[in-house]
Amino acid sequence: MPGGRLSHQERRAIAAGLTDGLGYAEIARQLDRPTSTISREVARNGGGRGYRADHAHYATSSRARRGRPAMPKPQSDADEYAEKFAAIMVDGGLPRMAARVLARLYTADSRSLTAAQLVHALQVSPASISKAIGYLEQVGMLHREPDPRRRLQHYVMAEDVWQKAWQVSSQTNQSWADTAAEGAALFGDSAAGRRLAQMADFFHVLAEDMSGGAGFEVVDDALTVLAMYREAGRVVDADRVAAVLEWPLERVVAALEVASATRLTPEQRAALAGDLG
Repeated sequence: MPGGRLSHQERRAIAAGLTDGLGYAEIARQLDRPTSTISREVARNGGGRGYRADHAHYATSSRARRGRPAMPKPQSDADEYAEKFAAIMVDGGLPRMAARVLARLYTADSRSLTAAQLVHALQVSPASISKAIGYLEQVGMLHREPDPRRRLQHYVMAEDVWQKAWQVSSQTNQSWADTAAEGAALFGDSAAGRRLAQMADFFHVLAEDMSGGAGFEVVDDALTVLAMYREAGRVVDADRVAAVLEWPLERVVAALEVASATRLTPEQRAALAGDLG
């Protein structure tokens, strides 16, 4: 019994048999084909009354061409690195597609990418890109910049993207702490309650260490002052820093104290110490 696809001639024989009122079994016997092959062919191409041999043949050929899988896009070294970069972010808790989008933005030559560029680079659907963009916007890790001339949306990574990632991680730890505390209250003085209470304490302290305590704000201030020094190319007097940032002098001094405790060279420490004095 022959197998494989039906030929154009066999489809014409099916059409002729249907016109003569033959059943599927009889047409199958004449063509030495399984009855199921004939019934599927007719059902797929208009049914017993609408079957046309030429239309069925070309429609089947067209479906076969569309069904061929696209050749995978060859990966460059940059592509491989971006995927490795994304995998690290996934291990850190970022959703996979959001991590892939962020990795592409971070490793792109331009400061922004469009949705179409991301679809092409990642070989995924526009819906997948849209969902990932929505998540990254929600957590403040990127924003949109419209291009009125081309009616496109460009996606730009936030300048403080890693601080945003840190804050998201901190918020996740706080959610763990809150959920564990709720469970500890529910189970009370039991083995489960004690385990959950211990978990709540751990994640609460971790969240506090990352962002909840006053120390985090001072560290953030210190990074701001150090970034200002980097832009200026020199150490700036504390009074001048306070004036430019419109901060109280005490806030600048506290930030400099934290900055001076970081891994600076002796010369940098001496320069900061001079400001502190």
